[in-house]
Amino acid sequence: MIDVPSSTDATLVSGPSSGGDPDAAQVAKPTAGSGDSAAARSGGSAAPSSGPVSIPAASGPIPIEGDPAHYLNRELSWLEFNARVLSEARSHEVPLFERLKFLSIFFSNLDEFFMVRVAGLQAQTLRTIAEVPPDGLTPHEQLVAIGARVHALVDDAYQIWNSDLIPALRRAGIVIVRPDELDPPELGALDDRFRTDIFPILTPIAIDPGHPFPHLRNKMINLGIMFSREHEAQEPGFAVIQVPPMLSRLMRVRVDDATRAFVLLEDVIARHVKDFFPSGRLRGTYPFRVTRNWDLEIDEEEGEDLLETIQAELRRRDRGNAVRLEIGIGEGAGTSVQRLCRALKVDGSLAVYRVPGPLHIADLIGIVADDERREYRDEPFSPQVPPLFREVEDIFAVIREQDVLLHHPYESFDPIAEFVSRAADDPNVLAIKQTLYRTGGDSPILKALARAAESGKQVTAIVELKARFDEASNIQWARMLEQSGVQVIYGLLGLKTHAKALLVVRREKDKLRRYVHLSTGNYNPQTARLYTDIGLFTANREIGEDMTSLFNLLTGYSAPPKWNRLLVAPLGLHEAVLGFIAREAAHARAGRKAEIVAQMNALVDVDVIDALYAASQAGVDIKLAVRGICCLRPGIPGLSERIQVRAIIDRFLEHKRLFRFANGGNEEVYMSSADWMPRNFHRRVELMVPIIEPAIRARVEDMLNMVTSDTAKTWELASDGSYHKLQVPSGAASLRSQQRFIELARERVKLSDPLARGGGRFHILRVPARASDGESRHRKGAKKKKSLP
Repeated sequence: MIDVPSSTDATLVSGPSSGGDPDAAQVAKPTAGSGDSAAARSGGSAAPSSGPVSIPAASGPIPIEGDPAHYLNRELSWLEFNARVLSEARSHEVPLFERLKFLSIFFSNLDEFFMVRVAGLQAQTLRTIAEVPPDGLTPHEQLVAIGARVHALVDDAYQIWNSDLIPALRRAGIVIVRPDELDPPELGALDDRFRTDIFPILTPIAIDPGHPFPHLRNKMINLGIMFSREHEAQEPGFAVIQVPPMLSRLMRVRVDDATRAFVLLEDVIARHVKDFFPSGRLRGTYPFRVTRNWDLEIDEEEGEDLLETIQAELRRRDRGNAVRLEIGIGEGAGTSVQRLCRALKVDGSLAVYRVPGPLHIADLIGIVADDERREYRDEPFSPQVPPLFREVEDIFAVIREQDVLLHHPYESFDPIAEFVSRAADDPNVLAIKQTLYRTGGDSPILKALARAAESGKQVTAIVELKARFDEASNIQWARMLEQSGVQVIYGLLGLKTHAKALLVVRREKDKLRRYVHLSTGNYNPQTARLYTDIGLFTANREIGEDMTSLFNLLTGYSAPPKWNRLLVAPLGLHEAVLGFIAREAAHARAGRKAEIVAQMNALVDVDVIDALYAASQAGVDIKLAVRGICCLRPGIPGLSERIQVRAIIDRFLEHKRLFRFANGGNEEVYMSSADWMPRNFHRRVELMVPIIEPAIRARVEDMLNMVTSDTAKTWELASDGSYHKLQVPSGAASLRSQQRFIELARERVKLSDPLARGGGRFHILRVPARASDGESRHRKGAKKKKSLP
């Protein structure tokens, strides 16, 4: 049984309760001077008009509890993450097509931010009592500060597009042109395509008392059309044409001196709007796009069937309130935007974004989709199959003999899919139990689970229907699993099942043995090639027993009296993390070795932040690699001067959660599905798993050291909330951690190649352990959700 220290075992200054995770954020473009106080309290570059926050020097430890100045605003911190993504689009060190990819990601991220965070803040402004986060900003103050930052970021993004990427793409032979830039023969061919392939689909809608304003779907591009009526005294007419989403927005054309040329569908339609209103005199046409509240509102206590409740919400979701109106390049927008704002019920001073280019540039990634020129892309890389699994006949024997760690995407996801497939076909396997969060529809794992159930095995799938934006997909494949005989469970009432866990029960020599796979990432072969995660295979008896208890918790009503090795949220993970941090502080005060090194996606929980402040004051050195949101302010004298916060933005999305505690010299290392956020600790089922085997623990520690030593793609957080790219001194070697991990994965395979030659496909390879540069070193010695009991 793991010995988890209590946060009360050591002297620890505890901050205010972390409470809930505030729901949201809406965008506002402030007038001059507005939002100064908000920016001052939230820090960073959230509002361009306000400079960095000045942190006064302290003569001694600063009291921790209750001071809003100790915390960065969650929403503004996320925007700084997206700013770092945008910086990759700006960087000339990044290949051209990859720069376009990062610009696409920037805009897609903004869409989700508005649909969820902005929509939530907007809803809070309508409530009598609003949630105020630890940094003290009211919902309206957050909206104002967010608006200033988003407008600045969008301006930067279009400057990159117009002044940098368009010329660079043109030099590469790729252009997007307007129809009137085509030569007459090509323009005539385009007009013919419009009449035969596009015109019959379109439905122009004139807005007047007999034609109420139409419902405009989320994220769909529309054309707003202004025209004069027969009598000049009448109010100018207004009409809308919705650009059909089932048609490609990019239309191929021929242009001299270009290898790939396109026109935008909305530009082609705009060229022909006069065909729809022959009796009216056109006064202007412009594209616009509406973003809506896309979050689900589910009352699980009232819903008789969670699946049916979510399906009903999915149908309603497209009717969510509008939260953003984007206006593209065109004529006539000035007077009609007010009409749009009234119809959409949005504040024109807060929700309107005018952009000097194509709407939603993320759609334009298709201009390079099938262009494979190597000079414009990252170096090709194929995930490597680890030596232990390269020529294996009995995958269970490998795992039975030793724990096996996989580091994605550097190492292949295939062994995981193969493990489930072998389990499905093995007559000695009696049961397979797995959590599924974002799996993807055409997954080999889903097919294997269905095949196992059809063969009579006991197969249980814990399907999380509320995985945001994947709800419809999850419902579809959950039904497919049910039809195959899989017992599909939708988790615990009021909680998302975010833990990534797989349990296989196998009969071996008249006894049962449990085989386990645990991961920091989803069981999704597509994202396993894009996200950095680790997965652990083990046949450890204590972890196997814990896994049985976990699935009993998820499918029944029973929580075990104790856990052997696993730390589980919401049943004690929060308290355990606070205890680990407090223990380090106690070690530091006693003069023993004390250090915390952690990698995660987000750090928001106030209790954890306050515990880290207290540990820093006690003398604990703390290195944090936080890819996204970080509400902690590092480097404040007397409070957090021993805390370093860095973030990597590179080719792959950093996604793994790893933690190392020095523990007075008796180091402990963990992997987890959970970030340090209130939602992970209190509203999700999560796992934190100790790394037991010394060789694997050493490898994970090396991963942490590599990530925190990166100098090529790392940004450092300052106490004012701003991020600064690390600069490598002239003549010093630069370390790009992701590239080094690629090299290490290849080196391990090369070392095994001589042994692999001549062996059959199912020959088990035994590769001697070898110290790899940078990654090992010598060391001492039922459908209805259940309620929690």
